[in-house]
Amino acid sequence: METKLIKKALLLLMIVAFSCPVRAQLETQYTQYMFNLLSFNPAYAGSSGSICASTLYRNQWMGLRLDSPAPDMRAGVTPTDYMFTFDMPVHFLHGGIGLNVFHEGIGYHSATGLTFDYAFRLYWGPGNLAAAVEANFNSTSFDFTQLVGSNDFTGNATNPISSANDPLLNGSADESDFLIDVSTGLFYQVPGTYYIGLSAKNLLAAKSEVLHFQNSRVFYLMGGYEWVIPTNPSFKLKPSAMIKTANFATFTAEASCLVDYRNAFWLGGAYRLQDGISILGGVNWNKFKLGLSYDLTTSKLGTFKMNRSAGTLELYLRFCFKVPEQPKYPSSYRNTRYLF
Repeated sequence: METKLIKKALLLLMIVAFSCPVRAQLETQYTQYMFNLLSFNPAYAGSSGSICASTLYRNQWMGLRLDSPAPDMRAGVTPTDYMFTFDMPVHFLHGGIGLNVFHEGIGYHSATGLTFDYAFRLYWGPGNLAAAVEANFNSTSFDFTQLVGSNDFTGNATNPISSANDPLLNGSADESDFLIDVSTGLFYQVPGTYYIGLSAKNLLAAKSEVLHFQNSRVFYLMGGYEWVIPTNPSFKLKPSAMIKTANFATFTAEASCLVDYRNAFWLGGAYRLQDGISILGGVNWNKFKLGLSYDLTTSKLGTFKMNRSAGTLELYLRFCFKVPEQPKYPSSYRNTRYLF
């Protein structure tokens, strides 16, 4: 009865995911989000029961050319992301801890972030429930020296721009700011069967007075399920979905389904609303997990015309191992000679 209820809940989650309109890209997105839940929900920390470290590289909208008025300007830099995560269970803390380091560069903008996670976990029903808190530290910079005002163009192909005449850009520089924020999350899982999570990022909505922007509160709803095919138990279907919203003003959603063979390798597909269709594949070898994905851009950025996006490439690598628990020896002994 409970399993049927969970299946219906996950099905409803996917239906909602496919019905939400996309208005803007929110925080950094990953096609292989199902392997990288710690980046979206701090309550995932330690949930695998192993010590895990992972890294991810994402090159978004490859081949998309953003013309620059001068050869030495960085207008052509499309989104490029680097991510490293680490998490492990800590039994004396009754939960797990996690670390997430990421860097993103987009044109004249770059951001580097560091998060620390603590998840308190307790056993509830057939699985375990975790509640977490996260500390966020973010450094953001913007190179204003690369900006050109509309009245600075000369129309000369050899020397396309003159010195900046725009009063708002005179004296501009490469400026940066450092922000601190907090996040929280809930994560419930029955290992090897299903999981569901809810998280809220940037609860303080920290504001930068230097760069004149404010963090948006971003909410994530995620879920996944593992179904062993009865006629061939060597294969498993692993559907998952995620819905994201920033201040309930912009929405985006994605869903995927992987076919896993004996926990040795997998292949599947994913869809992100009004953005792309993805192909995913990977292998498990010893303690390593290697994943690769390719996104075919379906928006106007990827019509396969000259200088348009040729897709997005993402590479994921994870290493996990279990620490064997030391046997517990009694701290005192009883001698039957002293028992009456």
